[in-house]
Amino acid sequence: MTGKTGNAVTEGALVLADGSVFEGELIGAHVPVSTGEVVFNTVLSGYQEVISDPSYAGQIITFTYPHIGNYGINATDFESVGTFCRGVIVRDLARRHSNFRAQSDLGSMLFQQGVPGIAGIDTRRLTRLIRDHGAVPGAFGSASESELLAAAQAEPGTDGVDLVKTVTTPVGYTVQATDPASRRTIVAIDFGMKRNIANNLARFGRVEVVPATTSAGDILAMDPSGVFLSNGPGDPAMSPYAVDTIQGLLGELPIFGICLGHQLLSRAIGADTVKLPFGHHGGNHPVKNLLDQRIEITSQNHNFAVDASTLPSNAEMTHINLNDDVCEGIRVESERAFSVQHHPEANPGPHDANYLFDQFADLMDASASTGKAGA
Repeated sequence: MTGKTGNAVTEGALVLADGSVFEGELIGAHVPVSTGEVVFNTVLSGYQEVISDPSYAGQIITFTYPHIGNYGINATDFESVGTFCRGVIVRDLARRHSNFRAQSDLGSMLFQQGVPGIAGIDTRRLTRLIRDHGAVPGAFGSASESELLAAAQAEPGTDGVDLVKTVTTPVGYTVQATDPASRRTIVAIDFGMKRNIANNLARFGRVEVVPATTSAGDILAMDPSGVFLSNGPGDPAMSPYAVDTIQGLLGELPIFGICLGHQLLSRAIGADTVKLPFGHHGGNHPVKNLLDQRIEITSQNHNFAVDASTLPSNAEMTHINLNDDVCEGIRVESERAFSVQHHPEANPGPHDANYLFDQFADLMDASASTGKAGA
């Protein structure tokens, strides 16, 4: 195991707020203390995409798969302009990487991105603890165990914190349509949007990405064919400005939301959101499409969820998680709006739900044909 200075090993520890201690070796950017809400992710590959997903702001990612970093990293697979997670926990960081696409190794990427990490951790024990007791604040680094415990207990976690404003784009930008002949314009509200979502939307038109605080009036002035509500981190109750915007857009044009966008759309129609014990983080969650009874394996990353019992009468639940019956999708036909909790763009993960982007395109076309939205 190598530390930031080459072959030197720097010992460290992970301490949770409940006092649990895990010994390991520091990797990535070395700092005395790193704190965050500790969660686990079950993907077998795609560690670069996970680490660069803005939805992990405020969190320390534990990879349950024991061997991480074996195929290296490359410039193409980043899902954002940088990294927003608080740290990375692995059982075994690969000493050598091998892949024709690799440009560097994971340890170097963590160091260059300023992301601290710790390896050699008993991730099975840690995952069981989180599964049994819920996501928990933690701290790791080279500081003493007493200092790490104090830092972990002082960490607020993601409840009651607006993390969206820490990850949204500061200024709008354009992603050109894959087909130059496309006449559609899609406004994507960036609550922490992954790059591959924009790439999927670009298959159907020009994508205008706007900051999370953009008003409904400013969006409608762009005369879009539809509006996309992106994924993002944290507690949806802490982004009331986003809910106000969505309420101003409902009924005006087609709306499609993913992950945090799904939660914000639900809050905009009057439903409540709740925090799950340890969230859904991984690429293997079974979801049932209640409209056609198909089972889809999905990619997921969220700690909060929609309380299905609070959905208004004009909203219909369309998808359900087969592991714990969590609401995975809704639609409000009267408002031409729908959303899902999982990630149909994957990266990483299966592509079973990618058809949802096509459904959004069909909804935009249907609205255009009736003169209810831009063409």
